[in-house]
This record gives sequence, C-alpha cells and structure tokens, in this order.
Amino acid sequence: MSYAGTIRTDRSARARIYAPVIPTIEFRKATGSMMPLVESYYLYRYEAALVEGIERVDLGQLRFVLRGEGEMTFPDGRVERTRPVMINGPGTAAATYRVDGPFHCFGVSLRAIGWKTLIGIPAHKVTDHIIDGEKLFCEQAALLLGRLRKMATLEEMVAAVEPLLKMRRHEVKPVPHAHLPFLRAVREWTVIEDGTLDQLYDSIRATSGLGERQVQRLCREYFGSAPMHLKRKFRAIRAAMRLYQGAPLSDVIGPFADQSHMINEIKHFTGHTPRTLRERIDPVLAATLDNETFHFLPDVIPEELVDRRPK
Repeated sequence: MSYAGTIRTDRSARARIYAPVIPTIEFRKATGSMMPLVESYYLYRYEAALVEGIERVDLGQLRFVLRGEGEMTFPDGRVERTRPVMINGPGTAAATYRVDGPFHCFGVSLRAIGWKTLIGIPAHKVTDHIIDGEKLFCEQAALLLGRLRKMATLEEMVAAVEPLLKMRRHEVKPVPHAHLPFLRAVREWTVIEDGTLDQLYDSIRATSGLGERQVQRLCREYFGSAPMHLKRKFRAIRAAMRLYQGAPLSDVIGPFADQSHMINEIKHFTGHTPRTLRERIDPVLAATLDNETFHFLPDVIPEELVDRRPK
C-alpha cells in the first residue's frame, strides 16, 4: 500500500487541531505458511477530516477499512467507491483517492502467487478495479471486519486474518507445478535492466516448456498485465526507490531512453516526479519505498501450495 496524501480540514476542524496531523503506517512481514502468498501486512491511520492523494501501482491488496469511506479514481477516469472489505486489483498506472476521515485501514499486500491462490480471479480481469471482499469471502469477511474494528494493534489483526486466508487457500485450486518455474523466471527477468522478451521466453521454455502465448496469458493472470508492461512498472518503482534514497539522476537513468522518459515513467506508475519524491514525499509513501522488495515469490515454495494431482 502506498499512500501519498495531503490533508484538508475545514475551519472548525482546524480550530480543534493543535499539532500537525500526519499519517502513520506499521508494517509486518509475512512469515510461516503465509510467506509465499503475502508480502506484508500493514496498519494505516490518518486522523484528518479529509484525506486526498495518490496511490502508486501494486500487485494486489486485500483491505479492511476500519474507519472512513471514500472513492478511488483510476487512470481511465472511472470512479469507484471504497468497500468495507475490498480487494484492489493490480494497477496499470497511479490512481488517486479521496476519503472522508479519519481513515484507518488494515491491509494485506499479496504476492503474485498469493493473488492466484487466495483471490482466484485472473488478475487482468480486475486491474484498476475494486472488488467487494464480502462477495468473495462471504459472511466471514463481515464478521472478521467487526472483530478487527475492536482491535488496537497490528499483531492482533494479523493473528485474526490469517485463519481466513488459510481457509481461502483450501477453497481455491492450487498452483500447478508448471507455473512455479514461470513465476521464478518472471521474477528474475524483471530485475535485469537490459533483459529482453526473448530472454524471458527462452528461460521459461527451458524450465517449463511453456510457449510464448502461454507466457503472455499467465503473466496477465498472475500480474494483471503483459510481460513488458510488468517490466516497465517495476523498473519505474525501482527508480523511484533509488531516487528517494538519494541516488543522483545520472545513476538511475540507465534503463531508460533518456531523462524525460525516466520522469514520465516514474510519474505514470507512482504519481510522483523525481523532485516530489525528494522534496514533498508523504511519510507513508516513503515507508513503502523503504520496504519494497520486488520479490513476487520467496525462494522456498511449501509443497502444500502446489497442485500434486497427476498431470
């Protein structure tokens, strides 16, 4: 989750505020059986009366809105209301949001294999969309939301949500064996600055026998977009991270055609320019750039996640 928001308050609200209102976010990395599926859990709190800002692209999120409600505007201009329990599909570009606060949200950042295993909907069918989580998880989602709203700590919320995730894992068809080499190859290819599409195809063909059309289809199902768009997305996020951490433009520009191309790509996928990343970055977005790992899968995949039926 990557919020880069601004705060607006009316006159009466301003009169009641004697200290700056800033957002806070806590992260906790997934462990144990959830590690292959979940990158991290987070608890976001913003006590402002109105929260507006930009959300950068991500792979997929499960969110429980503990306080507040609002709307998101996606790259094509479409507006969707938030849901008490909502699933955000992978983004194709940065989106904007507007929430009547205070806004508190407990979220689960999914890996690509987690999207396939826990959500079970082809990612490309719900890119730049909000899914009603209560329709996917049925009555269990609303019951869990009620419990989460009474909790105070991230640790409590993680312990409460994991049984729901484990239950969902057993409801969705497991990941086929042949898809694991594909996922590993995509992960490795996206971090190679000069990696070509042919290199990706050759790597996957050698390890799993999948053809070019299958690679394109699976990329859309797991990640929400074709391989080259996925590479652009993570190239831009990587560049944003390095710039935020202090790297000079000359050290970051390498994978791009020129400086203008780099700025446009970063703006497209993060909603920020190199200057705003350094000078006016929201502390929550800063936290996400500090925590970004770019790993869609961990190195070890537990056997129970894999479809062991005869092929």
